[in-house]
Amino acid sequence: VQLQASGGGLVQAGGSLRLSCAVSGFAADYYVTGWFRQAPGKMREGLSCISGSGRKYYADSVKGRFTISRDNVGNTVDLQMSSLKPEDTAVYYCAAYLPSLPGCHYADTDKYNYWGQGTLVTVSS
Repeated sequence: VQLQASGGGLVQAGGSLRLSCAVSGFAADYYVTGWFRQAPGKMREGLSCISGSGRKYYADSVKGRFTISRDNVGNTVDLQMSSLKPEDTAVYYCAAYLPSLPGCHYADTDKYNYWGQGTLVTVSS
């Protein structure tokens, strides 16, 4: 089981960026996949997750600005980020776990067994 995050880069405040998480070794729609970020000196923060059935959940900090989506054919889970702010600067990670219940938990990092390597997003003011 592997996840690989990509798409990070430098963007100006107010701009947009799309991150992609390539999943291999399992079908993405059997697992919960989430996006997280960690800024320097801060705890890892859960941002969003998508359940096997396609239900989506968002942290208040990104609700209305970020959109998670899944391509079951390509086995990817993307995070479209818009209206970016300097405080969104962080290393972004995707992660997954096999759920035992419906829904998903974007904030509970302990649930996630599989993690990608992270991709850096820098938002300039």
